[in-house]
Order: sequence, then C-alpha cells, then structure tokens
Amino acid sequence: MTPQETTKKRSSAAVGKYLTFTLGRESYGIPVLKVREIIKLVPITAVPQMPGFIKGVINLRGKIIPVMDMRVRFCLSEASADEHCCIIVVQIAKANGSQLQMGLMVDAVEEVINIAANDIEDTPDFGTAVDTDYILGMAKIKGVVKALLDIDRILGSSNVQNIAENIPG
Repeated sequence: MTPQETTKKRSSAAVGKYLTFTLGRESYGIPVLKVREIIKLVPITAVPQMPGFIKGVINLRGKIIPVMDMRVRFCLSEASADEHCCIIVVQIAKANGSQLQMGLMVDAVEEVINIAANDIEDTPDFGTAVDTDYILGMAKIKGVVKALLDIDRILGSSNVQNIAENIPG
C-alpha cells in the first residue's frame, strides 16, 4: 500500500463522532468511543520519577488512574489550571488485549461532534523529521481546524504504557 493510500485509509477511518477539547488556542478531537467519562480537575497525587507529562494519579471510585498532561505531552507551555480545566478518562486496548484507562488533562472540553468525510483533510506532510502518525486527519468545522488524534497511538506507545502500568496503586 502506498503512503497516499495509507493516509486516505486513515482519513476515511476518521469519520464519526468526536469529543473535542482545547489546549491553548488549538482544538483537538478524540473518538468518542474511547472516552469513558469527563471529570472536573481533582487533586492529583504526584508519583516520583515520572516523566514530566505524567502529572501523577487520581483515585476514581477506588481505581487508580494515571493522568497525563496533554499540554506537556505535546510540548506546549504549561498553563495554570482554571475552572474549565478537566480530565478526560479514556480507555485503550493494550497489545496483550487488556484495557488501560488513563486520564488526559486538557484546558477545556468543547463538544461532541459528528465529522463527515468531506470535513476531513489528510494530515499535512511535514517531512521525515516530524512524526504525525498519531493524527488521523485534520477536520474543518465551522472555519476551525481540529486535529483528530489517534489516542491509541499517543497512549499505546510502549513507553507510555510501561509508565502507566508501573505506577504504584
């Protein structure tokens, strides 16, 4: 399969319902089927020797959930949390077939939208120095571009999974 065919296949797979959220002035979307719940920002317990993008863990109804700061993960400047800041709890499938829940700290949740094929553009080619495998496509919604994220690729990397699985709790 050529790279263009792979990109087209990914863009067509991107059609569907997305939960959109913001990080700074940028807007992103994740497939709504990956979202388990959205909670207000709660105290996060720091865990020693974690990478900067792992803020720590929360106790969500008796279950310990690691929390990733999406701003830090995307190399954006950290912002102070305000009343709009929240945690999106997502669930991904691990390579062994089991499920992993993780919290994504974001600036604000926007809405759930249904994105049609004609609203999605392929991910631009930034050259070989920039990895865009985690982007399903770019959606044009009401004049705003939203990057549609492949949350499995962002959280499913062996590095992030190993970190999340080895957090005490």
